[in-house]
Amino acid sequence: MIAQRLPHRRQVIQYHWGGGTPTHLTPEQMRALQAVVRTHFTVRTQSNSQEFAESSIDEDAEVAVEVHPRVTTHEHIDVLRELGFNRLSMGVQDFDPVVQKLVNRNQTEEQTRELFEYSRRAGFDSINFDLIYGLPQQTPESFARTISSVIEMRPERIACYSYAFVPWIKPHQKAITQEMLPPGELKIQLFLIARRMFLEAGYEAIGMDHFAVPEDELARAASQGVLHRNFMGYTTKRAPDMIAVGISGIGDIGGAYAQNTKKLSVYYAALDAGRPPIERGFRLSEDDQVRRFVITALMCNMQVRFAEVERRFGIAFEDYFREELEQLQAPEGAVCQGFAEITPEGIFVQPLGRLFIRNIAMHFDAYLKRKHAEHPVFSRTV
Repeated sequence: MIAQRLPHRRQVIQYHWGGGTPTHLTPEQMRALQAVVRTHFTVRTQSNSQEFAESSIDEDAEVAVEVHPRVTTHEHIDVLRELGFNRLSMGVQDFDPVVQKLVNRNQTEEQTRELFEYSRRAGFDSINFDLIYGLPQQTPESFARTISSVIEMRPERIACYSYAFVPWIKPHQKAITQEMLPPGELKIQLFLIARRMFLEAGYEAIGMDHFAVPEDELARAASQGVLHRNFMGYTTKRAPDMIAVGISGIGDIGGAYAQNTKKLSVYYAALDAGRPPIERGFRLSEDDQVRRFVITALMCNMQVRFAEVERRFGIAFEDYFREELEQLQAPEGAVCQGFAEITPEGIFVQPLGRLFIRNIAMHFDAYLKRKHAEHPVFSRTV
């Protein structure tokens, strides 16, 4: 159905299986899914299998998959390499068994290490670990042990996310109380411990919450100021559209966001009726697009240059964002706190401001300003 709606746009430069654990599929199911995708789209990658080699025209594409060490077998890894996947992402969160039990992770460090080492032998030379700080019962000592173990394995990329406690959105989090979570001061300490340890181990800080070895293309993009961000996170691939399949997936297509339904029965009913299973959409206004560009520039490359925004959108930056610039320069604002510097050329985030980049970028979010004060929308930044 998607291919029919894109008759002349079938070239894929970034391809991702995720949003859960794709390795719950059997190896046979994975082969079948990849065969269907390649029937309709050209995925620009190198495959280890002759069956898929005909559409393999460019090794530069990012073809990534999320794997859960508890359910992923060696056969899964072999088949993923056979199908042309070149990046793996493993959810770790935290290796501490007490923390894992509270968040229902149930994944030992030994399981993760064994799958990591096998993936290396299978030819995956770009592996990402996802960590989370701010989880129930995390302590500086326990989290430092997790970081040490990760550094010892040395994945190329690490995403160290803040735990988003949003029980009004995710009902399963109601089993966790606010009292079980580290307070704000301890939470930022956990991140600072991770940041210090990763930097001392030779990783480079990328964007808000990522780290990468210097030779990784993500680190190179950050150093060159061309890092990009989409719904999947930080990337070096800037494509005009992103298409999401599967329940709850969010696409960014033709100047609009479109989210698929979250209920499987409704999803299948839509497909059976011959229509895309989109539940809701939002067309971006001109103001949305200007603000998205500014926020993305800040979160990716820690700066926004006025001339570039003015050239792209035909606005006078200092007039358009007069209120935001005043807020940033107010006594309690980012400039006076040493988080950012404003010059005639642009806004430049300072080293300390990297830790609070969300708070700086929030000034440019028109919707955040209009949210209902009595009902929270997003998780806390710290």
